[in-house]
Amino acid sequence: MGPAELVQAAAMARRFYLEGKSKIQIAEEFGVSRFKVARVLETALERDLVRIEIRVPSELDAERSDALRARYGLRHAVVVESPADASEDAADPENLGEVAADLLGELVAEGDVLGLAWGRSTIHMAAALHRLPPCTVVQLTGVYDAGTADRGSVEAVRRAADVSGGEAHPIYAPMLLPDPATAAALRGQTGIARAFDYFDKVTVACVSIGSWEPGVSTVYDMLTEEEREHYASLGAAAEMSAHLFDADGRRIGRDLGERCITVEADRLRRIPEVVAIAGGRRKAAAIGAVLRSGLVTSLVTDTAAADHLLLETGPGPRPALDRADPDGA
Repeated sequence: MGPAELVQAAAMARRFYLEGKSKIQIAEEFGVSRFKVARVLETALERDLVRIEIRVPSELDAERSDALRARYGLRHAVVVESPADASEDAADPENLGEVAADLLGELVAEGDVLGLAWGRSTIHMAAALHRLPPCTVVQLTGVYDAGTADRGSVEAVRRAADVSGGEAHPIYAPMLLPDPATAAALRGQTGIARAFDYFDKVTVACVSIGSWEPGVSTVYDMLTEEEREHYASLGAAAEMSAHLFDADGRRIGRDLGERCITVEADRLRRIPEVVAIAGGRRKAAAIGAVLRSGLVTSLVTDTAAADHLLLETGPGPRPALDRADPDGA
């Protein structure tokens, strides 16, 4: 390209890429056809006169995010850079909660009902919330320890409601009870029953995922050693909201649910948007199991977990957005 051509190409590129003018408008201005404008713009790219750079905040990995979304058929997948100092055993970096808080700011609309399940990641997410449209916030599970309710999921529900200016419906009850009769009696109590009445109205839910091992699954830590061994013998690989899953995403140990204060799996499946927050290499296999369950539509995770999920072998997972019930397959 000669000097005149270079100057003209630069001017056309500026009009198109920076000023947002159409090719027809540029053609009229320069007295050429729109096809000539298209050729000039294409040549400008080929000759490196124009460089297009797609940039996202440094903590987000756009390439892994898109690959993970496509592989698991998710509506949204957001992959965050794992902290440089994260150990192999680390799980759920706190920055996942911050990114999830921003994602909820995008997903929640005025008048929605937001459901929050117990989990360290959801607690971090709620603490990081800065904006939410007016919405109702309901707790989806009981608490890990009734004595710490005000510092856990109950506080997360209150925090989200304060940010949104909406109603809060917390659950003041343990997640796991000694027997089904006690759990049933608690579900009938006025405050808890009122929260349960909202479960069918939830439009966006936020959940955490745990792998079946100490310190990474709330339910695991609440059970006796004998009970842990029993569910392990059934193939327990992951836990979400007190529901257990094997490696293929099938629910197991349904008797446990009868002792728990939690949203039922079928109700979770009917919620239009279920966002899971979980990361770390230690949780990667569990995240994959839950994604195969069909209960989750979106995921916020980190590069350590994403790399494992993208390298998983075997038959490809069914698209999560199908919301298929693997138990009926």
